[in-house]
Amino acid sequence: MSELSKKSKIFIAGHNGLVGAAILRHLISNGFSKVIVRTRAELDLTSRKDVWDFFNSEQPEYVILAAAKVGGIAANMAEPVEFLVNNLEIQNNVLLACHRFRVTKTMFLGSSCVYPRKARQPMNESCFMSGPVESTNESYAIAKIAGIRLAQALRQQYKLNVICPMPCNVYGPGDHFEFERSHVVSALVRRFIEAKRNEAPSVTLWGTGIARRELLHVDDLADACLFLLHNYDSQEIINVGSGYDLTIRELAETIARIVEYNGKLNWDTAKPDGMLQKLLDINRLDNLGWHHNIDLETGIKSVVMDFESRYPQ
Repeated sequence: MSELSKKSKIFIAGHNGLVGAAILRHLISNGFSKVIVRTRAELDLTSRKDVWDFFNSEQPEYVILAAAKVGGIAANMAEPVEFLVNNLEIQNNVLLACHRFRVTKTMFLGSSCVYPRKARQPMNESCFMSGPVESTNESYAIAKIAGIRLAQALRQQYKLNVICPMPCNVYGPGDHFEFERSHVVSALVRRFIEAKRNEAPSVTLWGTGIARRELLHVDDLADACLFLLHNYDSQEIINVGSGYDLTIRELAETIARIVEYNGKLNWDTAKPDGMLQKLLDINRLDNLGWHHNIDLETGIKSVVMDFESRYPQ
């Protein structure tokens, strides 16, 4: 097996997404000179033929599968078919191609949503498949679970070297700001900046605000991915997080303070909270020697700057 080097051919599937773009930045900044990317127009990952033709032509040595249909609670509830089918197609095509074309090492990025809704907190890797998942993002979670199981089966049956990191909620520059597609941090940043610009006296947010979320800056996740490519080879999933969570109410108040929005926060308790807590047990990764670097305040400011640069007043 060839060792990962600065001249290894690395294909990032999903390089225009939040996570994929951060991984691309990180690899380039660390001197990797043969990173392969394709836009959705250039390569349809839901097409088995297109994916296999690409692999046959490019022969990547390493593959990072960050491509996925993603979104917040509203998007997941509105499009359960697409969240299930599109993600299954992408995963199946890319992972099977990694086996067919003898990729040296593959990384399939999962999500903390694969853990049961009532899992003990913090969620250890052993909690996987021990109960029903959260209903508000069930289709996405089931697709990710199927991807993990396929990766593990390919390792068991065909000796494919594939690893499966499970990130917590990720945020950072490059995320979607459209409300139907955005995640919690980018959605709140947009809400409060627009409320401030419009001098709105109040902002109404979904749920009760008591749900807790663990957040990891996407640049930290990118660093963890490179670390794991170098240092992790088990078929067992591995959690990637900050080890700290806070309530959505605390998060909203923090973002409002950072953007200097002084209006009232109202909570629409008729709307769902989602899973009440999603805190990862990161001891496995911690014992390998990786720790996150970007604190929440610094990370939120990076999202604020990203929004203001892309959507100036």
